[in-house]
Amino acid sequence: MELGPFVTHFTPGRIIDMGIKDANNMGAAMAPAALDTLLAHFSDTGRNPSYYDAIITGDLGHIGKEILVELAETKGYNIKSNYNDCGVLIFDKETQDTHAGGSGCACCGTVFSGYLFNMLKTKKYKKILLMATGALMNSTSTQQGESIPGIAHAVSIEL
Repeated sequence: MELGPFVTHFTPGRIIDMGIKDANNMGAAMAPAALDTLLAHFSDTGRNPSYYDAIITGDLGHIGKEILVELAETKGYNIKSNYNDCGVLIFDKETQDTHAGGSGCACCGTVFSGYLFNMLKTKKYKKILLMATGALMNSTSTQQGESIPGIAHAVSIEL
């Protein structure tokens, strides 16, 4: 009987508020929280980006993905070779007119339960770090000009 994959580590995120107020720029609001969680995970586990076959966020979209790559580089981490984002994976911005890409809270779960889980079960990936990202806002707070704090939680899933 084949076992796994298993959740091996969980890194809870902290609320990070960088003062982003544009509700049309969720990637910029959430990317700093994803970085904070990523750094905490590496610090807690002693791992680095190359430990994982894939590091996946959900969902920063194209703009947030670029921001996270740049922020990680400022902290000495190169995640370009094994990092992607669920919003980028699930949509094709060229044919679906999604602009920055992304779909909100269902994106991470959908991509994991279909594509990523299959990659683990077929052993194309043996270790992934999945980070669900979120924006802590509502329609009233953005109408009132409040900033949009972000948060991200990470789960290490391994065979």
